[in-house]
Amino acid sequence: MEIVKPLTQYLAALLLAPLLPGIINRVKAFFAGRRGQPVLQLYYDLYKLLQKAPVYSRTTTWVFRAGPVIGLAAILTSLAVLPFAGRPSFLAFDGDFIFLLYLLGLARFATVLAALDTGSAFEGMGASREMQFAVFAEPAFFLGLAALARVTGQTSLAGMFGVLTGDLWRTAAPVLALLTASFFIVLLAENSRVPADDPNTHLELTMIHEVMVLDHSGPELAYILYGAALKLWFFGALIACMVLPRHSGSWAGDTGLFLLAMAGVAAAVGVVESVIARLRLIKVPYMLITAFAFSTLALIFQMGR
Repeated sequence: MEIVKPLTQYLAALLLAPLLPGIINRVKAFFAGRRGQPVLQLYYDLYKLLQKAPVYSRTTTWVFRAGPVIGLAAILTSLAVLPFAGRPSFLAFDGDFIFLLYLLGLARFATVLAALDTGSAFEGMGASREMQFAVFAEPAFFLGLAALARVTGQTSLAGMFGVLTGDLWRTAAPVLALLTASFFIVLLAENSRVPADDPNTHLELTMIHEVMVLDHSGPELAYILYGAALKLWFFGALIACMVLPRHSGSWAGDTGLFLLAMAGVAAAVGVVESVIARLRLIKVPYMLITAFAFSTLALIFQMGR
């Protein structure tokens, strides 16, 4: 019976992840004075795409077809390791945060390979930009997790967030605040959100993630959209666990507060996209270097405490 609650948490993440893009779009619509899309729009889109037959270019190989499947599988596995409301998952183990980094890298690698397999210079441009930004985002994320491990004295994500409480925030507030800011910047970049990227753009000179998936259609495009929602949930869950270090002992109570925190993270992303313009491409690395600096400072401050 010990597996029931972690499995329920995992299934809840899989079911609720498409709500996050809906919340973001509703917040953006509010700021723009529009009615906006329904919160459940992504569910409708996924259903329609799963009913369609995919179309393939004659220049593509099996790599193009395998990319979305491998990417989705990697994200699904990462969520099986991720804590839920500060509670351990059923695949938690010591050092699992390093395993998560490899899974995210595998998902990106599969997407980039699928884009390059089309033989399109346009998609190759997007793949090149994606890898360039990953060079800055991944070290910032890794150092942030390493600093969090140093603060909590734990080597697994479940252990880190299990001991992260209000008392720890009072004693290490500057370090944890820097880590939260760093994780939020990485969330924006890794999920192709403004100001790093614009998920709604169709301008050739600014497209990054969207250009890599232009040739995908049908169920494979559904896998990509669903995987993007799961990835947003992944990074949002890390921030929600950071800003809501409350463990009441009630599974239902902690779950409810965690879901409210997740909605708050999505709303915060929507606010950022509404009040900040997209950065020029040459400025995006500066933003990611800022996240790297926050993580580095957090690690230095913690080692000096």
